[in-house]
Amino acid sequence: MPDEAAMMLLFAAPASLAAALSWAAIGLVVGSFLNVVIHRLPLMMQRESENDMALENSEPPPHATRYNLFVPRSACTACGHPLHALENIPLISYLWLRGRCRHCRAPISPRYPVVESITAVLSALVAWQLGTEAMGLGALVFLWMLIAMSFIDADTQILPDDLTLPLLWMGLLINIQGVFVPLADAVIGAAAGYLTLWVVYWLFRLLTGKEGMGYGDFKLLAALGAWMGWTMLPLIILLSSAVGAVVGVLMIAFGRHHRDIPIPFGPYLAAAGLVAMLFGQPLLNAYLGKV
Repeated sequence: MPDEAAMMLLFAAPASLAAALSWAAIGLVVGSFLNVVIHRLPLMMQRESENDMALENSEPPPHATRYNLFVPRSACTACGHPLHALENIPLISYLWLRGRCRHCRAPISPRYPVVESITAVLSALVAWQLGTEAMGLGALVFLWMLIAMSFIDADTQILPDDLTLPLLWMGLLINIQGVFVPLADAVIGAAAGYLTLWVVYWLFRLLTGKEGMGYGDFKLLAALGAWMGWTMLPLIILLSSAVGAVVGVLMIAFGRHHRDIPIPFGPYLAAAGLVAMLFGQPLLNAYLGKV
């Protein structure tokens, strides 16, 4: 008679694979929306800031038209041609149009299919690893917000409060029921995450007179601590620092980045946070087993 565990694995694997593929398809759609967030949220912040400055100076606001994540419709950044439904299908439209605007033939940034593909692949991985119950669904939202923040930080060196603070509060709320860690660990993780980088920031500033990172990095690490608890913070800091240092040295060595220009730290924190979410406990167990 076949082993019961083997039979369960045999029947569970296709179901898990089907769920992962379904979430990959959903990830493509979400990735398309994340492209909008990555492009528009910094512009929305800039427009709001310029309007506020104008009001303070008793001047008419320079941006009176409505502009948010949903209005106006997506359009070609070169000619302003509004995108129709067939031109807005995630990944497929880019391939069908061969990476060019249908109206003016201007090249479409490869960033769009890259974000969609990354979101699809990582969504499938998260669903495969954590399932689609409360933990898996929470981790998917966590992933999507990290992707948006990473690309925004890479473009602008800003981690918007509109993303970091909701991520922080969601981490605390989801752990009221201990979905990832006990609530006490989440609260301590949020506080420790913020204070750790805050201390590093001020020590660096006192020693060099320069700012080594932004307050958005503090808030992002606080959010990661809120989701995964304080015990994961050393792993996240170690992974993000190591990868950031290696990438930074390579970029400077190959002339891709000037030594005096700050390198955004948010993408490395986000990547380390995702690794800790999916593989943190096995990594910690492997490390502690060698100590």
